[in-house]
Amino acid sequence: MKLQAILHIPKSSAYAYPLAPKKFHVRLRTAKDDVEQAWLVIGNQYLWKTRERFPMEKTGSDALFDYFEATYCCEDTRLGYYFEISSGEECLVYAESGFHNPHTVNIDGERTEFLHFQFPYIHAQEVHQPPEWVRSAAFYQIFPERFWNGDPALSPEGTEPWGTPPTPSNFMGGDLKGVVQKLDHLTELGANAIYLTPIFEATSNHKYDTIDYTRIDPHFGDESTLVELVQQAHRRGIRIMLDGVFNHCGFYFRQFQDVLRHGEASPYKDWFHIHSFPVTLDPPNFDGFGIGPGMPKLNTQNPEVKEYLLGAVAKWTRTGIDGWRLDVSDEVDSDFWREFRRTVKGINPEAVIIGENWWDAEPWLRGDQFDGVMNYEVQRACVLYFAQRKIHPQELQERLTRAWMRNTDQANFSMLNLLDSHDTPRFLTECGGDINRLIAAAVFQYSYPGMPCTYYGTEIGMTGTMDPGCRAAFDWDQEHWDQPLFQMYQKLIRARLQSEALQKGTLRFCSQGEVFAMKRATATETVLTAINQTDAPQTYTLPWQGRGTDLLEGNVYESTGGSLSIPLAPGAAALVRLEPTA
Repeated sequence: MKLQAILHIPKSSAYAYPLAPKKFHVRLRTAKDDVEQAWLVIGNQYLWKTRERFPMEKTGSDALFDYFEATYCCEDTRLGYYFEISSGEECLVYAESGFHNPHTVNIDGERTEFLHFQFPYIHAQEVHQPPEWVRSAAFYQIFPERFWNGDPALSPEGTEPWGTPPTPSNFMGGDLKGVVQKLDHLTELGANAIYLTPIFEATSNHKYDTIDYTRIDPHFGDESTLVELVQQAHRRGIRIMLDGVFNHCGFYFRQFQDVLRHGEASPYKDWFHIHSFPVTLDPPNFDGFGIGPGMPKLNTQNPEVKEYLLGAVAKWTRTGIDGWRLDVSDEVDSDFWREFRRTVKGINPEAVIIGENWWDAEPWLRGDQFDGVMNYEVQRACVLYFAQRKIHPQELQERLTRAWMRNTDQANFSMLNLLDSHDTPRFLTECGGDINRLIAAAVFQYSYPGMPCTYYGTEIGMTGTMDPGCRAAFDWDQEHWDQPLFQMYQKLIRARLQSEALQKGTLRFCSQGEVFAMKRATATETVLTAINQTDAPQTYTLPWQGRGTDLLEGNVYESTGGSLSIPLAPGAAALVRLEPTA
């Protein structure tokens, strides 16, 4: 066996963590195709001789490694454990003290030569417990300035006609009243949660340059408009998630302007990361978002800054919103996020917290900061496989496995799974206008664990290049809509919300040749996703005694000889509920 590839990290969110106050989850990594079997030997470390031995399941593989998993339910959570690993005639014991010969090591002796892995105690309050509703969430992202102009009296001076080509600086008058007025669209689509990009006072059309965190942007409405939106959405069973920008403020943030005017004499000089005085803009001698002086970075370690920002967070959370999405969240210190979580959850324990992390986010997903993040790693894999067809089904499966194994199950089920957003080209544009590729990607998105999120307009076939192209005004002329695409999104959301397996089921990849496939399963339901991204017909065959019913098209497939075959046209995707013979 390739010992250098075998890995377990105790007390880590990737390899050893509690699923519940008395349920412990363990992962073991080995070299790919190297280990035949693995067992978890586990028990109360103070009653060590009562330990038990359980087989582990190989649940996934990436390009280099296999992953084995097991879940242990217990009454006493003071746990000790180790692994037995075998391949052919070779067998070894793997523990914190390293690798041992199972025939010579004294596992019951003094803890000198042999030292088991340990999880000292499961504290209930430290178990990551995201809101239960995230399992059944179907999100819809809205860029308010471009969704609908519900109150022209609020529109900024110089507002351009609806549908004018977007630029980085033009306005079209979208507002919160427009979102209220178009809630029927979301109800018709089936979405049950909205992610709003920022709505607080700012000078830009995107509002990521906040100038007052305590005030709704007057071109969007006021606090009463937000409350109306929350209440109207809740009546329809739709939740609201706001966007918080706490890494940086806008250039015209009052406190920053005071520093520009008064320099080192300003009472706000420590609200920012200023390197020297006087403050200079070209080049800037202070930290900011990206390049340039336009968005100064906030010093979230400053008690006054924390009091101001968290006071605003509390104010808006009390309006009844259901969560926060956090901009540039990986550049803000973790102490602030822990206080942020305590503030939000103290007001609404069922609020979800989603970070914007484009890279590996494991340090933020241990249950003390975020519930999940925007799943850009999976989004990039979707672009490569569905839109650009640059990778094979096996590589997609490996990329997804690698991403999955980085985080706890709780975090994986709380990811915001997107195909496109205000920060990416629209997915249909990435697909070169090929609707079938978008549909196949959406079938994957709505059957993969986590919270699917549709960017406004994707469901009707809107296109657009990178910002500002992806931020065009929603086209409300239904004559321009791709109606079959809209109807497919309706079917996907309905299938998701009616399936226990698609909301809560385990994930197992089972790709075959040119067909990407994965299963989601609970004790009572199994759903198979099968996708053909080639230009030729394919058939996916699996061992099954019974029938399969396509949840999207209603096709029924009957097994013969103990196997079930699902034909897939070029570029097609199927979502099949597997029903065993009674």
